[in-house]
Amino acid sequence: MTSPKSLSRSSSSTVSATTLVSSLLTVQTSRRGFIDLTAEIAKFVTDARAKEGAVTLFIRHTSASLTIQENADPSVLEDLTTALDRLAPEHAGWRHDTEGPDDMPAHVKTMLTATSLHIPVLRGELALGTWQAVYLIEHRTRPHRREIVLQFAGVAG
Repeated sequence: MTSPKSLSRSSSSTVSATTLVSSLLTVQTSRRGFIDLTAEIAKFVTDARAKEGAVTLFIRHTSASLTIQENADPSVLEDLTTALDRLAPEHAGWRHDTEGPDDMPAHVKTMLTATSLHIPVLRGELALGTWQAVYLIEHRTRPHRREIVLQFAGVAG
């Protein structure tokens, strides 16, 4: 195997994590779909006076999830919703249906996505790519109150 000739890496920086900042973000959803949390997470980083480190997000639910996805073309989110619906359709003969036909598919969709994210913070900003955004994915049909634990660990100033 040959090594790629177009690799580059910035010089490493070393910091000692001296700050831990936590917050609870509450989001009222209106229906199934993606909710862009990027601006709120960036505000948390600013409020924490974060310089270098990482933000961890953890959603405290089993029928909603978190993801980092494209923010430029809304059809991406529509296609992702279609894909998740195909993987876990409502009327697939689920046994768990006490909370409605959308509940068990929501659990499956959460299992297929993520309940936590880890995003580096570099020079006081989220190190997301140009077309990346942080989303809460509501998998249930009706509105819900969702809680996301935010935590910055690193150097603040």
